[in-house]
Amino acid sequence: MRGLLSSLCYFSIFFAPFLVPVIVWIAVRDEYVQGHAKKAILSHIFPIIAAIPLVYFIITANHAGSVIGFVLLFVVVYLGVFVYNIYKGIMTLREAA
Repeated sequence: MRGLLSSLCYFSIFFAPFLVPVIVWIAVRDEYVQGHAKKAILSHIFPIIAAIPLVYFIITANHAGSVIGFVLLFVVVYLGVFVYNIYKGIMTLREAA
């Protein structure tokens, strides 16, 4: 059960990012599950934090090419976090099995 809840925190990137790990972190009193919930919360927040300077750079950009580059950079960051969450979810399930 611990492995399933822990991996669900990572897999929540598909359906309820940030919400599911926060609920699991608050509701479950198992340190193992809470540790994975905290990591999942941070990985869900990271793209939002990365978007703040990128929005500033897009606003202050002088060329359309710069805007496209910054948007592509954000897409790469978001896809990296997405793949990371899938990887961690699978590894947590494998660890529990």
